[in-house]
Amino acid sequence: MSAVLEPRAVVAATPSDAEVRNQYFDKLFTNPALMWLGQNTNHHPLHPAVKKALHDAIDDESFHAYAPPLGMEALRSAIVEDLGVPGQSAVVTDGAVAALALACRAFCKPGGGFVTTDPGWKWPLQFAAKAGSVVTEIPIYGPEYGFKLSAEALAASTDENTAVIYLVDPNNPLGTTYTEDEIRAFANRAREIGAILIHDCTYRDFADEHALASRFYPEGTVTIVSFSKWLGLAGLRLGALVTAPSLLENILPHSQAPLGASVLAQRAALAGLVVKDEWMKDIIGKQRENQRMIVDAFAKLPGFEVPVLPSQANFIVVECTGAGITPEALVSALGEHDIMVRQGTYHTPRFGHRFVKISTTVPKEWAQALCDVLPQAVERAKTLPATAALF
Repeated sequence: MSAVLEPRAVVAATPSDAEVRNQYFDKLFTNPALMWLGQNTNHHPLHPAVKKALHDAIDDESFHAYAPPLGMEALRSAIVEDLGVPGQSAVVTDGAVAALALACRAFCKPGGGFVTTDPGWKWPLQFAAKAGSVVTEIPIYGPEYGFKLSAEALAASTDENTAVIYLVDPNNPLGTTYTEDEIRAFANRAREIGAILIHDCTYRDFADEHALASRFYPEGTVTIVSFSKWLGLAGLRLGALVTAPSLLENILPHSQAPLGASVLAQRAALAGLVVKDEWMKDIIGKQRENQRMIVDAFAKLPGFEVPVLPSQANFIVVECTGAGITPEALVSALGEHDIMVRQGTYHTPRFGHRFVKISTTVPKEWAQALCDVLPQAVERAKTLPATAALF
């Protein structure tokens, strides 16, 4: 049975920290040569139908008007149909992070438990902490856990004071996912204790198989989806929250977006859902090939290990400790070649010293560039100190 981690304080960034962080990402964003292998974003050229939808939305200038507050009805229906959850309702948001923030505002409460995994995605923890929740992170990093949550560990870490269970599935950063039986067990536990289950399915479209918790606990599950990763709309900011209409009544009073999400992004998303099957078959094939290429490159160097393969998401984790270098040093060394990867401490202070995360929905040329410079970057990393100037 997994031990329950003590809640750790989540401290909001000071203004100076926020300025430094913004300057860091602005430097990355304004570098036209940068190869983005660190944020799980999709950098393949848009499907022609999606690009046409964006051009049409600009040409007809429909963006002068606000979109409907919950999203265009056609898109709301298409999201529900894509998930296969008839009878549920979608709220279109400015990216999945806005959907997560809305769910946390609605259900996190002072003193109430917020239970998630370590590692996982950091921002919902901060939303919960801001609401005064008691945050518990269940360790899942390591072969002793199978790199994922177990029903036994969840049961041991939750009780009637648990208000929210947050599950990112497939896991970011590990790329593990759950069987139908495992998801059913999580849903049953949430129902048993009266907790809301936030099922963050940002990466579900990259998995070979994926089970939705809302199938087993429709009255208490909030499903989160994103158009940033699979469709490549990260900079357009579009996501959605999907749940039972009865639960939506508790959520909508907490909305801070009464004027709707981007018209351009919604038009692109509608077009994307029409061609999704064709698009994803191509994208998954390309990103799995990139996974194999990068794994093979690391296998030629001593001390590296890829603990989860194939990843069920569009990224892989590579352990560095056996190679005698820190993740931060490797990030910095690859950065000297205009290649961005992510250090593990972004996701988890407890386990982050062990790994880097590398995104794989990128042009093959970018993955090849990483492989080509990797031996040189590893040698360079051996001379670099770990640095805190990474985000």
